[in-house]
Amino acid sequence: MTDLWLTLVESMNAAFGEVHVMTAWEALAVLLAMAYLLLAMKASVWCWVAAFASTAIYTVLFWKVSLLMESVLNIYYMAMALYGYWLWTQGGDKHQGVKVTTWSLKTHLKLIAVTGVISLFVGHGMAMYTQAAFPYLDAATTSFAVMTTYLVAKKVLENWLYWVVIDIVSIYLYLSKGLMLTSLLFVLYVGLAVVGYFLWRTALADARDANALKLLS
Repeated sequence: MTDLWLTLVESMNAAFGEVHVMTAWEALAVLLAMAYLLLAMKASVWCWVAAFASTAIYTVLFWKVSLLMESVLNIYYMAMALYGYWLWTQGGDKHQGVKVTTWSLKTHLKLIAVTGVISLFVGHGMAMYTQAAFPYLDAATTSFAVMTTYLVAKKVLENWLYWVVIDIVSIYLYLSKGLMLTSLLFVLYVGLAVVGYFLWRTALADARDANALKLLS
């Protein structure tokens, strides 16, 4: 029991030491990430601008704490921020931006199965050939976040449900690496993802009602 408490104390001291070094940049990334989420909940195209800036900072932060796939993921996020901005402003049949949509359960089950298999292969490779701290969890959050970010860009309603699960797993990863502010951010993310789901679902229902009225008129 004494050894356990000593280990916990040492881990906490190391964690707070890491926080002291990285707090300023992490705090800025947290603020930008929060801006992204709040704007995304409102389906505002400016969410992608905040996303680009936040992920650029996180790319460096995650690399420094050996969350290698998380760092690579944020490079992908930067590219998706550009793609999402274009899709929300120029995408769609009329090039006026995509609208909120929903995909079938069958489609989502296929996505989960394929992404799960990919994450196992990636995790195995990371465990064998890299110094990643948590290879399988790191690979799983990365693989599913890659897929889910694409769903956000396409404005698929169910993206918010994926984020709830991804964020919960991410909380554990970040706590273990001393990224306290980011861990707190992701706790909030879980709640906001639920709110985002209901906001988008309302927007989808309103759009369907509007289309129905047009057909009747």
